[in-house]
Amino acid sequence: MSNTPSFVTIGEAMTMFVANTPGELSQVTSFSRSLAGAEVNVAIGMARLGFHSTYVTKVGNDSFGDFIKQSAQHEKIQANYILESTTNNTGFMLKSNVTDGSDPKVEYYRRNSAASTLNTDDIDSELFHPQPHLHLTGVSVAVSETLRGAAKKALKLAKAQGCRVSFDTNLRPALWPDQATMIKEINDFAFASDIVLPGIEEGKILAGSDQPEAIADFYLRHGSQAVVVKLGSQGAYYKTNKGEFGTVAGFPVDTVVDTVGAGDSFAVGVISALLDGQDIAQAARRGNLLGSLTVQVRGDSEGLPTRDVLNQLEKVNKHEAQSTAL
Repeated sequence: MSNTPSFVTIGEAMTMFVANTPGELSQVTSFSRSLAGAEVNVAIGMARLGFHSTYVTKVGNDSFGDFIKQSAQHEKIQANYILESTTNNTGFMLKSNVTDGSDPKVEYYRRNSAASTLNTDDIDSELFHPQPHLHLTGVSVAVSETLRGAAKKALKLAKAQGCRVSFDTNLRPALWPDQATMIKEINDFAFASDIVLPGIEEGKILAGSDQPEAIADFYLRHGSQAVVVKLGSQGAYYKTNKGEFGTVAGFPVDTVVDTVGAGDSFAVGVISALLDGQDIAQAARRGNLLGSLTVQVRGDSEGLPTRDVLNQLEKVNKHEAQSTAL
């Protein structure tokens, strides 16, 4: 796909150790290594679909950093902007193994990580030629003030050069000094973005409502062009500044294995569909599809499909939808 639109995202990648057996993390004796991070999950998903996917981050001069760089290369992510810190180490995390479909317990070891030192000097205008789609999340802007500054510069440069920007609110309250600061900073990014992807629970905090349309209207009033509200197993609600709105049903899942990463996969679905020229309803539907794939496997990005697999899945689901309508 040589003429495929390009994609850029910025954030912190971490080495993740997932417990091989259920139970308290303190009692687990063996783990499997994987890659984690909201933005890198989206970068992986976009690369697997054939987009020129660039990921901006900083890693330490250590084995975890080498693992992240090697993983990015394996996924065919453009790694020109995976920078290296000589003073700070790469962050990592532990994730529990759950078997009942509940959210796993996650412990982060990221304070003063290499990625937290990413700053405005690491962002230049060359990132935004020729007009890639920029995706930011509430995680990256919460990690540190310098990383938030880098994200603000990227947003400003992208908008100045006519790039479309999406923002996943993706709240991480533990990374903020207080809720008021979190709400202000997250909403400032959302208001400046073209497409906003909040969850229904996040909408309660950020927009003051648990009603999908009210959440969407809140961001549309403040300048966003389109909002897609994630409703979990119920699907998604979308609304645009052109008056388009509706609810797209979720895809049924027999067994939920791991919920972490579903929102990132949803973002891959929405962004990729829009870059493919689909409308917002189709984008929300693809977001639901990719989110449903992710919760059925263990790992944050392991369920993300290649383009061939996606084409096959969408063909099958389109046929099933038509059959149901008949």
